[in-house]
Amino acid sequence: MFAQLFGKYLTEKSIIKEEIYREILEKQKAVRVRLGTIAVAEGFLSEEQAEEINRLQRQLDKRFGDIAIEKGWLTKEQMDELLSKQGNAYLQFVQLMTELTGLTASDADQLMKAYQKDSGYTDAEMEALKSDDIDQLIPLFVLSTKPHVREIAALTARNLTRFISSDYYIGKAQHVKECAYAHLTCQELSGDDSVFIGISAGEDPGAFLKVASAFSHEEIPQIGASAYDAVGEFINVTNGLFATELSKKKVNLDMEPPVSFRKQTARGDFYVLPVFLEGHRMDVILSVNEEFVPGETPEQTAAVTATAVSAGADQESLGKVLVVDDSRMSRSILRNILEKAGYSVIGEAANGEEAVETYQKIRPDLVTLDITMPKMDGLEALTKILAFDAEARVIMITAAGQQDKLIKALKEGAKRFINKPFKEEEILNNIRDVLQ
Repeated sequence: MFAQLFGKYLTEKSIIKEEIYREILEKQKAVRVRLGTIAVAEGFLSEEQAEEINRLQRQLDKRFGDIAIEKGWLTKEQMDELLSKQGNAYLQFVQLMTELTGLTASDADQLMKAYQKDSGYTDAEMEALKSDDIDQLIPLFVLSTKPHVREIAALTARNLTRFISSDYYIGKAQHVKECAYAHLTCQELSGDDSVFIGISAGEDPGAFLKVASAFSHEEIPQIGASAYDAVGEFINVTNGLFATELSKKKVNLDMEPPVSFRKQTARGDFYVLPVFLEGHRMDVILSVNEEFVPGETPEQTAAVTATAVSAGADQESLGKVLVVDDSRMSRSILRNILEKAGYSVIGEAANGEEAVETYQKIRPDLVTLDITMPKMDGLEALTKILAFDAEARVIMITAAGQQDKLIKALKEGAKRFINKPFKEEEILNNIRDVLQ
């Protein structure tokens, strides 16, 4: 985020041209190699260990190095060496800027001091900025004494870097009572506290679509059901990680299904954090007030029918599967993985009611069943499916933060669970084991 903030300052002051700024960002992407790649290349980790750390990062809000050190796979000294090889954001930017312009390193130092003075940053805050330390940067942009707000903002920023893109920067969060928007997707965490996290877009949908396309791993050209769905799944993963952290503090939160709105107004007591992602703006909506109202009339984005795709499976099929998830994107990802591996997806359902009805009609060999869904959640659907067929083989689909429900599902008779975001190897290994 340092490169984006400092680079934008330089373009606004007409010190470098916009095209030079964009070229620096593009070249800097190639320099910042993933830590896992460097660790394997240097012989510090095996490919399996690096992949396991990446998998845990998707489930835990922890840094690559923290996980590696906790597992005893890397020492702190080795981690410091890897970070030095990955590069320092400030030094990278200065090096590229001097290569592409007539500016010298001394010029860059003077410009940095001017930027610090104009921005009002302390020396410690500048060091945090130069090192791209999100936890230390968030308090500069999110001024709030309310619980959870800064933690959610920091987690959202880390997940943008982790899943979407590192080419973004944030502005100052605004504490507001209402906010009109063109598009909004949000999700509520209810229980001991009430928390809303949302992503909204104005007339420029570029950033919203970038999140949707990057998280779904397919190009989504315009905002519609697919874009709302994918952004909802990104928020779902973020909320899951947040709920997991709070559960460690004995704060229990339940995840409601994501909802989307078009051309309405959010009202209540909340924060709007502007995020400039690859040149486009979107807003992260953060509320810790149960009276927050995101909109009046939600968009109907989930599929409402679940018809069997075929009457049965081919003779060579490894098994017949019913895929249940309120997210079209998640169903599509699972279908593609399963069919490529030789399984037959003979039915889909978008909520628990459809899951029970469809199971009774097509009697699949296995069900993948999401926990958080509208109308009837995965736990109730599991109970009804097992009441109909005690031998039913069900694998639960879960985001982080649903441990209590997951434990209950396993006690009720679910065979395994699969984490979001999906990892192909984990899916196939669990399904293979359950069917065998």
